[in-house]
Amino acid sequence: MTTYVKDRDDHGTTAVLGRTRAAVEPLLRAAVRSLPGGVRAVSEYHLGWRDHTGAPVAAGAGKAIRPALVLAAARAVGGREEDALGAAAATELVHNFTLLHDDVIDRDPTRRHRPTAWTVFGDAQAIVAGDAMAALAVRLVADRTEAVVRLSDCVVELCEGQHEDCAFEARTAVALAEAMTTAEAKTGALLGAACALGGLYGGAAPEVTTALDAFGRGIGVGFQLIDDLLGIWGDPEITGKPVGSDLAARKKSMPVVAALLSGTEAGAELAALYAGTRPLGAAGVARATVLVERAGGRDWAQREACVRAARALECLAEAVPDPAATAELVSLCELITRRDR
Repeated sequence: MTTYVKDRDDHGTTAVLGRTRAAVEPLLRAAVRSLPGGVRAVSEYHLGWRDHTGAPVAAGAGKAIRPALVLAAARAVGGREEDALGAAAATELVHNFTLLHDDVIDRDPTRRHRPTAWTVFGDAQAIVAGDAMAALAVRLVADRTEAVVRLSDCVVELCEGQHEDCAFEARTAVALAEAMTTAEAKTGALLGAACALGGLYGGAAPEVTTALDAFGRGIGVGFQLIDDLLGIWGDPEITGKPVGSDLAARKKSMPVVAALLSGTEAGAELAALYAGTRPLGAAGVARATVLVERAGGRDWAQREACVRAARALECLAEAVPDPAATAELVSLCELITRRDR
């Protein structure tokens, strides 16, 4: 049985992410402070800056992977990091807008080791805060029309991906190609936009920006594959999110779809288990976990994540042939596709 490779730091990825957070957070905080009081309170809670009473805290924040991709892409094409800071902050705002909404949709009770915003403030307040973050993101790239269009198109694609993902739950059968396309839309689109925005603000030619977008989309699909695996076999103490909730809701994540289409006895039993409409209980989740693995869904998803990462790196080499210039992007690709949280 294959296992996860723990988060590694072979190429100083921790330092890259730390430097990114230090560079982007002041701009991010300033943008959120511009929100009206109630919306600001929910946003600052979600981002881990304050508790439910508004008191400052040092809760676990996100890893800042998307801003790191923006800044690394800008540097890779010879641009200045400071020119891309607004775009970097914008991608983090879009990411958190989707997290606020996803938590409501999926009814997830925890994120980053504490209660999700909707459980503290209610569905409506969490949704409105997410909407506000999306608007702030557009404001941060308003200096470049092309950036506004790219980011807006990305948000529309994210919504399309989420729509399809939710629609899968009501369907008896989902093709693997459909699941992969949806993964690219709901996850790959933003990572692709992050890399493309870095190229744009770094002064890259259009064909280079396009190749950077393809790189980001490739690692985005790999990211979603690993995310789906962690949703079934992850450690909540590490991920900060509940495990098994996707199976409980009979979500057709990619490992599940691969298992359902495996033609195995385990896949057929999983299909029968998934045929109901009520959420699976603890025993059902435990059985589904075993069946997905026996049907090959776990191994397939891990292999496919590696395949997607390799293809993404080919796109990166096409965009920027100099390995020294792309070292940070390569290390971020490895982090994203081999993570355990």
